[in-house]
Amino acid sequence: MSIPNEALQKLVQEIETQAITAQREINVVKATIASKQRDVRMLELTSTEVKQLGADTKVYEGIGKMFMFAPTNNVQTRLASETAELKNDISNLDKKLHYLETTHKNSREHIDQIFKSRGR
Repeated sequence: MSIPNEALQKLVQEIETQAITAQREINVVKATIASKQRDVRMLELTSTEVKQLGADTKVYEGIGKMFMFAPTNNVQTRLASETAELKNDISNLDKKLHYLETTHKNSREHIDQIFKSRGR
């Protein structure tokens, strides 16, 4: 049983659209992961610097256009929670990236399979 050319062409176009969409999303997710990894590195560096400060050192955090005194342990807690949150986001994005890469690969395989079966 043979599939008509029009239906086959429509199917290939749908699969190709899905593959292109997945590729675009892969690029966006990779850029987002890279950005979040940079933020994690910056937070870890800041945390290391704050740990090296003495207990009596005054630490100020930027709030809008001004700076406000914050105890060192509060700053450390905030940095640790932000780092953990970013690492969780990166983990979720890695899962999404894996799903999108699988979707893209499967779409390409389906297109190849359609062309190979049509060539017979």
